[in-house]
Amino acid sequence: MEAAETPTILVVEDDPAISSMLRRGLRLEGYGVHVEATGGGGIDAFFEHEPALIVLDIMLPGTNGIDVCRTLRREPSGRGGDVPILMLTARDEVQDRVAGLDAGADDYLVKPFAFPELLARIRALLRRQERDNPPGQESEVLRAGDLRLDTGTRFAYRNDRQIELTTREFDLLQLFIRNPNQVLSRDTIMDRVWGYDFPGESNVLEVYISSLRRHLEAGGEPRILATVRGAGYALRPASDETA
Repeated sequence: MEAAETPTILVVEDDPAISSMLRRGLRLEGYGVHVEATGGGGIDAFFEHEPALIVLDIMLPGTNGIDVCRTLRREPSGRGGDVPILMLTARDEVQDRVAGLDAGADDYLVKPFAFPELLARIRALLRRQERDNPPGQESEVLRAGDLRLDTGTRFAYRNDRQIELTTREFDLLQLFIRNPNQVLSRDTIMDRVWGYDFPGESNVLEVYISSLRRHLEAGGEPRILATVRGAGYALRPASDETA
């Protein structure tokens, strides 16, 4: 029986060379590893092994990674709602990243990737998971202008319109709403939301900002998540806008 300090990682990848490399490398790093080559097998393995994190390829035979992610996030028991999912994609196109993030993935890497960066992403996601689920945490409702965030239900609202967010979108918006009108640098956001200890060259933040804006403006509401060129991003609550 594995101890809590030895997390199990589920790798869902159909390329034998990549899956073999990940199995060997992750085991050398002290992780338990289970590998599946199909989307359906990945879903079954999740419920059988209850991994601490999933490394999930987008391009899979049968059920693709997007559908696997969407299935786990929506399954009735709630067991798939919080597990961190790191998506792998061979296509360096914005629409592929957006599709993965919209399906509920927490982060992504574009192939080919450096194994040390994958390890850094895994460590960051696992650390974040621990911080997201402290024992005895009480829910609260955060407000800024016409925006509300319920930390218990993890829903956002603009006026009376309910917004369903992925885990990482919620974390990102929570950081902004707790710091209204403050310009937050990219490094600050990456550290506090993703906990990265590896610089990399990922533009995951920019993809998430774009996705979050779509959610916040879906009802025709004015933009409140502003880009401050050369400095970062800031939440400008609607009731406080001057422009």
